[in-house]
Amino acid sequence: MQLVVARIGRAHGIKGEVTVEVRTDEPELRLAPGAVLATDPAATGPLTIASGRVHSGRLLLRFEGVADRTAAEALRNTLLIAEVDPEELPEGEDEYYDHQLIDLDVVTEDGTEVGRITEISHLPTQDLFIVERPDGTEVMIPFVEEIVTGIDLEEQRAVIAPPPGLIDDRAEIASARDDAQDGPEDLPGDGAQGAPGDAS
Repeated sequence: MQLVVARIGRAHGIKGEVTVEVRTDEPELRLAPGAVLATDPAATGPLTIASGRVHSGRLLLRFEGVADRTAAEALRNTLLIAEVDPEELPEGEDEYYDHQLIDLDVVTEDGTEVGRITEISHLPTQDLFIVERPDGTEVMIPFVEEIVTGIDLEEQRAVIAPPPGLIDDRAEIASARDDAQDGPEDLPGDGAQGAPGDAS
């Protein structure tokens, strides 16, 4: 299985180094010296990492055969792609590869459907789930234990406890309006909560 592990940024200095936007939780493994990576566009690669170092909080890489700034700048915006065994698991107990999380159904703790994970965004401070809602809109959910309370790969779902305002609340407003029309004896959300579970 091929996974994007980084995107090459601008050239750094005059000796062929480039900045990279890391897109893997294991850069020390995927972007180590000697690693051979496929590229997108394919004609740019494969590229072999000659050396790597951290400078001002950013990872700098140098590739074999890329000896000056001009050659380094020509690689800008190239995606670096690693070949990963689909059965391979991260070392940490609560760590996951992006391909394990893509397409998971996202539900709240009470079973309400939120959407489907379409992308993982790796930011310097935290990772984000990009979740596509049933109506086609997107919502970003921080991948932190306070919000993402469970990942069930067998059931193919991620369970979240979103704080107020994180998720579009139009559905909750509509539900509250229906409850007001039906009368105070109806329990809020009973009808809506069963449907997502049945669908999955």
